[in-house]
Amino acid sequence: MYDPTIFENLKVAFENHVYDLDNIHRIITIMNRVDRMDFSVLAREFSIQFALVDQPDVTAEIVLEASLEDLAGEILEWKGTSPGCSITLRFYKRINNVAIQCKNIEQILISIWENDIELTQTLSFIYGDDLNYINKVEARFKHKINEENMNEIVEFLDHVLNTLEELTEI
Repeated sequence: MYDPTIFENLKVAFENHVYDLDNIHRIITIMNRVDRMDFSVLAREFSIQFALVDQPDVTAEIVLEASLEDLAGEILEWKGTSPGCSITLRFYKRINNVAIQCKNIEQILISIWENDIELTQTLSFIYGDDLNYINKVEARFKHKINEENMNEIVEFLDHVLNTLEELTEI
C-alpha cells in the first residue's frame, strides 16, 4: 500500500489551506503553482505564488522542498535521520529607493519572523528602467518541517498575509 511522504502530506495541506484563502475566503489571488520532480538530483519542489486581492504589486511564494537524502531517509527508514522538508518564502516587490526600502523590508521581516529565517534581498531591473528595481526577498527557514508542524500552517499563512500587508505599505 502506498504511504505518502512527508513532502506529499505537507504539499497537500499547504495547497488546501492556500486554495481556501483564494476560493472560499477570497483574501488572495493565486497567480502560479509549481509541482516539480527534479530527476537530475531526485528532489521534489512545490511552490505556490499569490497576492492579496486587489493588491497585485506585492506577491508571496511559498516553496516546499525535499532532497534525495530527506526522501530516501524517510522511505528507507534510515536510523539517525530526521527527514523533513525545507521551506522558503519569497516576496516580490517593485522598489525605487533601495537604501530606505530594503532596510524597511528587512525590519518588517525580522519583526514578523524573528530569528527563524535567513534573509536575502536580490535586486534586478529591466535595462533602460534602472530607476525601478524588482526586489526578490527570500526568507529561508533554518529548520526543516514535517507532519508535526501541520497544525501550524494556518498561523504560518496568517503571518504570510501579515507580511504581504506590511510590504504593500512600503
